[in-house]
Amino acid sequence: MNLEQLRFNMIEQQIRPWDVLDPRVLELLKVVRREQFVSPASRALAFVDTEIPLGHGAAMWQPKLEARALQALALQPTDSVLEIGSGSGYLSALLARMAAQVTSVEIEPELSAQAARNLATHNITNVTLQVGDAAQGWGEAEYDAIVLTASVPVLPPAYKQQLKVGGRLFAIVGDAPAMQAQLITRTAADTFETRTLFETNVDPLRNALQPERFVF
Repeated sequence: MNLEQLRFNMIEQQIRPWDVLDPRVLELLKVVRREQFVSPASRALAFVDTEIPLGHGAAMWQPKLEARALQALALQPTDSVLEIGSGSGYLSALLARMAAQVTSVEIEPELSAQAARNLATHNITNVTLQVGDAAQGWGEAEYDAIVLTASVPVLPPAYKQQLKVGGRLFAIVGDAPAMQAQLITRTAADTFETRTLFETNVDPLRNALQPERFVF
C-alpha cells in the first residue's frame, strides 16, 4: 500500500469535496497519521469513507466528519478543549495539535488506555485522559471548545453551561436516521447561537439523556 497516496486521495476525494477548506485542518490531516490510531487488522480501512469499529460499541468517525468538526470548532492555539469519547485518541491528537490543552473523557477504561498509548507514541503531551461517564456533563471547568464524539437525542444542558463566552460546542443531536450536526456558540452569559451544519447518523452516547417520549 502506498500510504501517502491513500492519504492524498482521502483528503482530495472525501474531505475537500465536503467543504473542508481550512488549510490548517487539511495540513494537519497529512501530519497526524490516521492509520497509526487503528488496529493492524483495520489499517486498510484507515483512509476509507467509513466508520471503523474500535470495540466496546465504539467506532472511529468517518475522516470527513472528523475534518468538518475540526473546521467548525475553529480552534485557536490558546484554546482549552473538552472531548467526550476518547476512542483511539485520533481526534484527541488532532485537537491537541490545534489547541493548548485537551481534556478527553472515555467511559471504557480499555479505550482510554489505548488512546494513552497512541498519544504517547506520537509524543502528544497536552491531552489529559480521564475515565468516567460524561453523558450529563463533566466537572465544573469551562472550555473554549467542546466536542461530543457520539450522538445525543437531546443535548444535555450542562455542556452549554461549560462553554466560556465565545466558546463553541460541536454535537450531533437527534434520533436515527436523520441527526443534525450542530455548532452551538455561547455569545453571552445567557445567550447561545445554534447553527445546523449538516445531517448525519452516528451511534448514540452511552447513557445519553433521553427526551420525554409520547406513549399511546
